[in-house]
Amino acid sequence: MQPRDFSLYGAVDLGARQAAAQRRQQAAQSPSPSQPGAPASANGGFVIDVNEETFNTDVVERSRSTPVIMDLWAEWCGPCKQLSPVLEKLAGEAGGQWILAKVDVDANPQLSAALQVQSIPMVVAVLGGQLVDGFLGAMPEAQVRQWIGQVLAVAEKMGMQLAAPAEADADADDLEGAGGNVAGSAAGVPSAPGLPPAYAEARAAMERGDLDGAAKAFEQELAANPADPVAATGLAQVNLVRRVSSYDQAKARREAAERPGDVAAQARVADIEIASGRIEEAFNRLLGVVRRTSGEERDQARAHLVSLFELLPPNDPQVKKARSALSALLF
Repeated sequence: MQPRDFSLYGAVDLGARQAAAQRRQQAAQSPSPSQPGAPASANGGFVIDVNEETFNTDVVERSRSTPVIMDLWAEWCGPCKQLSPVLEKLAGEAGGQWILAKVDVDANPQLSAALQVQSIPMVVAVLGGQLVDGFLGAMPEAQVRQWIGQVLAVAEKMGMQLAAPAEADADADDLEGAGGNVAGSAAGVPSAPGLPPAYAEARAAMERGDLDGAAKAFEQELAANPADPVAATGLAQVNLVRRVSSYDQAKARREAAERPGDVAAQARVADIEIASGRIEEAFNRLLGVVRRTSGEERDQARAHLVSLFELLPPNDPQVKKARSALSALLF
């Protein structure tokens, strides 16, 4: 969780700045119930929508006094719809200790480029004008709480005075689990009552970029508790990131287009699609391969599709739909 200097200044070209100025002028000429970038009314004003025009004020400058957590999302992104309500709930519970800044990546492409967004949902924190690495994907609420606790602990170490929560509705035990207690690991990952140590080990490994170490931690937890759904999902997500990171995405898409019957080529693009939140496209791609192939090739496509199911909760509607389609093809 190493912070790096960050500012949007210089990342947006002059044309974008001119367009932003025109939007400000238009907004000033038309009545509006709130100023651009003002806090949303939901969750006591602790959730705000941010765009390229308001980013430096509402995120970078605000982060010098209050931790800001950014939720980068898009309307078409299925996992975003799972994660965003969790973040909004936690922002409301925190009562102003930190601010949730939501960024629609489709509406703000230059901001997304400045943040080096490659897949969503993507969550990062900004502390004292510095960007702090976060996580990708829709993590369970317990793990999101754990990460936020770490962000707040880092903020305190930086000398930021965290505001007392304005709301006292959150359960005390939940707050204790997210409140920055530090476990004995070298990475200083916060502990949460009842969570296996493997989760902390995996999180610490991911924060230092050690995907192999994160996978090993999840594998050890699954060896001890084969039915642990969080560890199974975590391992599946780590393996997906490892695979996608090794791909030349342009080449992968080209090969898939040229060779529709190549199971490996189609599986690579399905990985890329699901990592980008295009879940239905990924599932339909592999269902198509199952439909067109037979024997060993069909089994390879089926196995890869089933492995992608593990990235989402078993009751996810898209998983249920794809499972039904797969069953119809196989039987």
